[in-house]
Amino acid sequence: MHNDFKPLTIRGRELIPIVQGGMGVGISASSLSSAVARENGVGTIASVDLRHLHEDLLADSKIDQSEEKYDRLNRIALDREVKAAVEKSEGRGMIAVNVMKAVKDHPALVRQACESGAHAIVMGAGLPLDLPEMVEGHPDVALFPILSESRGINIVLKRWMKKNKLPDAIVIEHPNHAAGHLGAATVAGLGDARFEFDRVLEETFEVFKKLGLEREKIPLILAGGMANFDKISTALNQWGASAVQVGTAFAVTHEGDAHINFKNTLAGAEGEQIVEFMSVAGLPARGVNTPFLKSYLKREEALQANAKADPRRCTQGINCLTQCGLRDGLDKIGQFCIDLKLAAAFRGEVNKGLFFRGKDPLPFGNQIRSVKETVEYLLTGQTALNR
Repeated sequence: MHNDFKPLTIRGRELIPIVQGGMGVGISASSLSSAVARENGVGTIASVDLRHLHEDLLADSKIDQSEEKYDRLNRIALDREVKAAVEKSEGRGMIAVNVMKAVKDHPALVRQACESGAHAIVMGAGLPLDLPEMVEGHPDVALFPILSESRGINIVLKRWMKKNKLPDAIVIEHPNHAAGHLGAATVAGLGDARFEFDRVLEETFEVFKKLGLEREKIPLILAGGMANFDKISTALNQWGASAVQVGTAFAVTHEGDAHINFKNTLAGAEGEQIVEFMSVAGLPARGVNTPFLKSYLKREEALQANAKADPRRCTQGINCLTQCGLRDGLDKIGQFCIDLKLAAAFRGEVNKGLFFRGKDPLPFGNQIRSVKETVEYLLTGQTALNR
């Protein structure tokens, strides 16, 4: 494999400029993340509800369904996945753990990831202003906040610099292209011009200048619609980005941790089959318009009209999100159990699951390929279908 891109340098490690995005529930765990790391990239484990990869933990969670028990079992699952990924990566690349700020147990998940041997913590779904405190005692763990526009980057940098801390890299996610929960206030706001990559990069370099930071001090990683060699070349060679983050294109690889039905559903979806909607976490989201989502969107208005705050409406009983439209009776956002629906997608249950997916075409169309082939295309443009 040969490419002309500069390496991504994190904590003295020279890596390929490819970061695999964190995808839950169970979509990116030890198998996928370690495969990306073996290609000398950043492989990422999504920390959300990894119980679903471990039959003994699932069985244990049915005996005692308390929130404390669920949280403990999920931390055990995260410990297993991180240790397995580090071992299977064979000393190459990096293993990161993505922790959503919107998850109630996020501080404990960060600590567990650090204790288990993760090389980096990636945090989005809210401003990670207190992430440096969460990793206290683990100075070797790199920190990657996920943000979508320069204003948020400015806020995080100013707050962290007061603590004598800088991010090791910043992931800039474009909400009009990425999958999953998106960094805009409304669905209508996803296409706002302030999220355009070239604009955000230019404004961020100005923020660096005003704060006295060198342009190359903090690598900037572009996420959302970047599984395209020409886009990667533009981002790295013209705009000044240091790397790209890719999610869906890795989710559908042979090494992806989810069921084959999940991979086929994502790989086979294009155009109008991909829709945006308001999730239960109070953020817009993007996914495949599966039978569940079609049915839900038809009933959304009636469900929102009948929203009421009642913990018993939490169908999984795990109280997983800091804010939940279903549990908290928030009538402007989603009215379904996010954990239940993402777990069904992980198992490949097309009629029941919520299948997050990016907006853009995949390198190999509806084909399932390997991580190695995917990385080769992203770095060289070779072997992809002509699309």
